[in-house]
Amino acid sequence: MSSPSPLRFLIVDPLPGVQTFARQLLEGYGFPADSICCAADSESAAKLGESFRPDFLISDSFAKSALDAFGLHRRLLQAQPSCRLALLSFEITPELQARAAEAGARFVLKKPFTAADLRDTLRKSLDTMAQERPELHARLMQVMKAPAAAKAAPPRPIVLPPMQPALKPGDRVSHEGKTSTIECVVIRQGELVVQLRGQGNLIPASLLNKV
Repeated sequence: MSSPSPLRFLIVDPLPGVQTFARQLLEGYGFPADSICCAADSESAAKLGESFRPDFLISDSFAKSALDAFGLHRRLLQAQPSCRLALLSFEITPELQARAAEAGARFVLKKPFTAADLRDTLRKSLDTMAQERPELHARLMQVMKAPAAAKAAPPRPIVLPPMQPALKPGDRVSHEGKTSTIECVVIRQGELVVQLRGQGNLIPASLLNKV
């Protein structure tokens, strides 16, 4: 009997750091690299999903895009009817929560999140999926509970971020003697980084001081 195919994950987020962080977490669990795809916007993800046919969509809400996460999920369901949705969002409103519940979202995780937040949330979601969908159980357990002999090499550790100042979009901060406003906050490979208004690069939160 052939081994069941692994679950396929599609990670969609405008910031490369979020894509990398989620990919590393899944690979650390043992999911093969070719079962994980990433995209920076919902339109690209929709085109990719037609052939990739993901089982699990982990996406930014893309609330201001013509194709938001819910529209993207509906399009992916045409290629993979069993695709499940999970949301990452800086702003979680009652309307977003209601739409997420209607779409059967596995979780809604508020940004910025820690390594432990995403790790624990994703693990609980995968465990629940295995219980609810017997046809996925073998595919999940093949990775999540493989025999010890098959995992002789230790998994890549997920490094928890160091203590960082509590920052959120809209905060005024000082950097290199100049005062600016935070546009967005995200975790990049276990490190809290921010994007300042008018700047394209990401700056470690440890280099900033709140004004």
